[in-house]
Amino acid sequence: MSLMSIIRDRSLAPQGRLKMDWARQHMPVLNRIRREFLEEQPLAGQRVAISLHLEAKTACLAELLKDAGAEVAITGSNPLSTKDDVAAALAESGVTVFAKYDPSPEEYKEHLMLTLETRPDLIIDDGGDLVSILHAERPDLLQQVKGGCEETTTGILRLRALEKSGELKFPMLAVNDAYSKFLFDNRYGTGQSVWDGINKATNLVVAGKTVVVVGYGWCGRGVAMRAQGLGARVVVAEVDPIKATEAHMDGFTLLPMAEAAKVGEIFVTVTGNKKVITEEHFSLMRDGAILANAGHFDVEIDKPSLEELAVSKRTVRKDITEYQLADGRRIHLLCDGRLVNLVAGDGHPAEIMDMTFALQTLSLIYVLENHGKIGPHVMDVPYHIDEQVAIYKLDSLGVGIDDMTGEQKEYLNSWMV
Repeated sequence: MSLMSIIRDRSLAPQGRLKMDWARQHMPVLNRIRREFLEEQPLAGQRVAISLHLEAKTACLAELLKDAGAEVAITGSNPLSTKDDVAAALAESGVTVFAKYDPSPEEYKEHLMLTLETRPDLIIDDGGDLVSILHAERPDLLQQVKGGCEETTTGILRLRALEKSGELKFPMLAVNDAYSKFLFDNRYGTGQSVWDGINKATNLVVAGKTVVVVGYGWCGRGVAMRAQGLGARVVVAEVDPIKATEAHMDGFTLLPMAEAAKVGEIFVTVTGNKKVITEEHFSLMRDGAILANAGHFDVEIDKPSLEELAVSKRTVRKDITEYQLADGRRIHLLCDGRLVNLVAGDGHPAEIMDMTFALQTLSLIYVLENHGKIGPHVMDVPYHIDEQVAIYKLDSLGVGIDDMTGEQKEYLNSWMV
């Protein structure tokens, strides 16, 4: 099925292409795969539907899949992360695009539905929206889908719930859980891009401030590490006792959220869960507190409660809404509670997304070749794919490492000493 792209302004394409060219220069792993796939055409005859943050690095992935022979349709996975110039450039390159910056809720849903209307064989999802809508509202298209990949913690949670209920109809690879994803993308990518976004939005110094990181998964680790590097005093709030112990041993102060709310100056949520900062905590915060979210959906900070508590609100900077409470205290919400690193910033660095999108690409090929054997399950990325991406990355850096000798391999595979 051929559908016309829906974008905001085609005249923006040249500046979008410049952004894509810059990103591609810093994505050597993806470029290596692209060169191989241009010749091999492993996706010839396949339709691929993508829901990701539609910015320059993502556009490089979409073009790679097109160059590998696929018909590609893409939409944004967040209303405020789409870059209109990149969407225009991508549409000009032959990828079908349904995405605009800041669409209405109705438009956002329509764009997801149109992406599914292309009748995909394979899916790349971010947050689980495509897969969820497909199962709930377009079951007539399920039989066509061979499988796909998911790259976020939030999306994996939704997929595992779908699998547990017995309703998942095709295999999905959990790219988010691959070593070459969470060790680098979640930790270093999120850690840097969150502070890029906060610093750009606020233009305030981080050194000397108390930062509360809510959630100490791999993303939380990265945010806390970078905050510490910027000179902040870091407090961690966590519900998992193992992760909490790790945060303690990493040198951070652990506090329950009700205590952390009293001392924090900047709060960053990275849990993947809802209402982790609520009315109880707003009532305890100091005047001028800054709230930022780095989880996939805008549900971690209880915005409806903040709206109810406020006697007035105003936009004080482009990405900052100031809520004034009845007692005069002001609470500042960044980016309407949406992903601060993509709304106020440019997302993860290109070198980081290079590895993640290489994983997506190789995982998609694996699904295509093995979907009949996998069945309707959420599956970890096979280790040889994870390892291949790391090898390509080291090669691009000009870094060599040792190989085990035959004797060493035999020793590790033997029960004899």
